[in-house]
Amino acid sequence: MRRKIAWLALGTVVALGAATGARADETYLNDVRIGAYLLHFDSTASEITGPFTVGGLNTRIQSTTTLYLAYVRQLSRHFQIEVALGWPPLTYAQGVGPATVGSIPYNGKQIASVRWLSPTALFEYSFFGPRAKWRPFIGIGVNYTNFYDRQVTAAGAAVSGGPTSISLPSSVGPAVTAGVLYHLNARWHLVASYSVAQVNSRLTTDTAGVLRSSEVHFWPNAVVLSVGYSF
Repeated sequence: MRRKIAWLALGTVVALGAATGARADETYLNDVRIGAYLLHFDSTASEITGPFTVGGLNTRIQSTTTLYLAYVRQLSRHFQIEVALGWPPLTYAQGVGPATVGSIPYNGKQIASVRWLSPTALFEYSFFGPRAKWRPFIGIGVNYTNFYDRQVTAAGAAVSGGPTSISLPSSVGPAVTAGVLYHLNARWHLVASYSVAQVNSRLTTDTAGVLRSSEVHFWPNAVVLSVGYSF
């Protein structure tokens, strides 16, 4: 459903942009964008350790799509700052390891879910002039990720041995991006980009006082397709 909303928003604004004219010689300092975040997680995690825990238990994060929003401020002809934010997606952790833990299915099962707010600030360089039809750009910056609404599924609780809570501290890490902007006219444009951020945290579960943990490291790979309006 969220994917349909994102693409509907993108299509609507593109249609509006095609019907809107502006003077080609005007330069605008502000830019807002809306589109779709297609997220794939290149993740690694240490084995889950703790009391009464069998060896070989691990997790991976499933890919997702969410709404992309951004504000861009032009600093000069070639430099700009972008603040990007995705609508907090609901992502699932999937069990990796043995097929069962005792008699309980584990491998491939959704064992937990989490929402996360992950704004990224990027300092970017755009090639060619401000009114060029095509403007490739590159950027580097910092990502902040805050995890919330952390839930263990019924399958995860069964593996853990009962009702379980999750702790995932926030993360701050580097981010990079590369993309291209295409001008529809002086105000409206399409943008496609590819970004990678580093996110590190420590997963801790609590099952009636029994604590288990795992170091998690993942690199969200984000393909962004958006439309922008300059003013």
